[in-house]
Amino acid sequence: MSYNWNWGVFLQPSASGDDTYLGWLFTGLKWTISLSLSAWVIALIVGSIIGVLRTVPNRWLSGFATGYVELFRNIPLLVQLFIWYFVLPELLPVELGNAFKQSNPLWQQFFCAMLCLGLFTSARVAEQVRSGIESLPKGQKNAGLAMGFTLPQVYRHVLMPMAYRIIMPPLTSEFLNIFKNSAVATTIGLIELSRQAQQLVDYTAQPYEAFIAVTVMYLLINVTVMFLMRRLEEKVRVPGFVGGK
Repeated sequence: MSYNWNWGVFLQPSASGDDTYLGWLFTGLKWTISLSLSAWVIALIVGSIIGVLRTVPNRWLSGFATGYVELFRNIPLLVQLFIWYFVLPELLPVELGNAFKQSNPLWQQFFCAMLCLGLFTSARVAEQVRSGIESLPKGQKNAGLAMGFTLPQVYRHVLMPMAYRIIMPPLTSEFLNIFKNSAVATTIGLIELSRQAQQLVDYTAQPYEAFIAVTVMYLLINVTVMFLMRRLEEKVRVPGFVGGK
């Protein structure tokens, strides 16, 4: 079977008439990056809090944090996305649920995908934070307490700065994963990168060109993230610990 390659398809006017097909892909790229970065902020903040709670001596707080991690890690991402998008609006108070369902569909999709990706990844970040804290010598915590620090101050000024340096490599992996996992948002209609590629195929019947271009864009994102995170790792690494020299 012969295939008619046509790389010029990207410069052709799109079906909407207001852009080219290459412009469609760049629009999808913009939504992918916006979704991934905003979800990563949620994942890092919530994951850090839950990770800390998993290591505190309070049984109730650590139990809550453990339950949170197990809940979000053991439910498939796609199922969680459907719950956020289709089920949660029906569980909200009627007025709030109706307001959400009557809002801009694009922002509905973005908001649900952002929360889903952020909280799903936060459970994984929490485990990285927990492992980073528990890998530190117990003498660091005891020394902080002996100096008169409260427990929250010990975490803030002693344990967390060191833990973040140790877990920088696995955090880089989670950061990369959130860009790749953002593709599931296409299932609820968000016009991110993979969704735009599918639309391009539907209108042009040029699947190889579309998905090769999308693959290159994802690779560029990953290479950029890897380069920036490697530079950050080099600046914050501590001699004598994981990744240090």
